Amino acid sequence: MKSLRTLTAAAAAALTLGTAASANTIVDIAAGDERFSTLVAAVSAAGLVETLQGPGPFTVYAPVNDAFAALPAGTVDTLLKPENKGDLTNVLLYHVDDRNLPAEAIPAGSNYFKPVLASERLCITKSSAGVSIADGTGETANVIIANIKADNGVIHVIDKVLLPGTRPACH
Repeated sequence: MKSLRTLTAAAAAALTLGTAASANTIVDIAAGDERFSTLVAAVSAAGLVETLQGPGPFTVYAPVNDAFAALPAGTVDTLLKPENKGDLTNVLLYHVDDRNLPAEAIPAGSNYFKPVLASERLCITKSSAGVSIADGTGETANVIIANIKADNGVIHVIDKVLLPGTRPACH
């Protein structure tokens, strides 16, 4: 966990130095919110900062720190190791759609959505109870805060880290 704190501090410093020109990108918003410190460290370790500071549009399903903490012990530290950069990148890109999808643009019912991780699908369900996202493990994340607007897209805060795997059932 010490390495995560060190990486988080380094990522925050790097993001602060590199964001003077555009202060409201998805990365800038996440870096300014302590609830996303693990996500910011992971985005930095994967080398995705510049991409997610780009023009987009992007929709990011952003897990809070508690979602990362709920993963099996050692998972985050293992993913943050340089030799696992490919796996980390795949997990992170599974949380990104290359469109601007505010909650009101998500159709009612259950629908497949294609994240940037091209070979995978998510099943997003919108109902009167809210929005949930089924991942490749068959588990479901809930959108706990929708529509944090950024200059290059939108963030939906979720309570679980989405993991690729098999195509989720979407009915």
